[in-house]
Amino acid sequence: MGTVDELLAGLDPADRPSVERIYAIAREEAPDAEQGLGYGMPALVYRGKPLVSVMRAKKHIGVYPFSPAAVSAVADALGGHPGIGLDKGTIRYQPEHPLPDDVVRRLVNARKEQIEG
Repeated sequence: MGTVDELLAGLDPADRPSVERIYAIAREEAPDAEQGLGYGMPALVYRGKPLVSVMRAKKHIGVYPFSPAAVSAVADALGGHPGIGLDKGTIRYQPEHPLPDDVVRRLVNARKEQIEG
């Protein structure tokens, strides 16, 4: 796997805006984050630790904050949203049902606070 920029460049044009938006919000919330890897996935890295990765899977787009606690911090805000699924450390969604901006901000900030810990 390469960088976030390489990941974005290789995405299907239908998926790219949705994935770019999440990375853009994450960069706003953590302007010091750099491109790197987290568990082998292109990710934004904050203070040497993976902050968030967003990847296209076969049936969904996955958001990986590398923290079950960060997912738990926003789970209440995602209940009832169509096309959104949660797992221990992953949020899955479809481009036609994007994650709300405020939820992405909360997710990134929850992970950022853990890293700053």
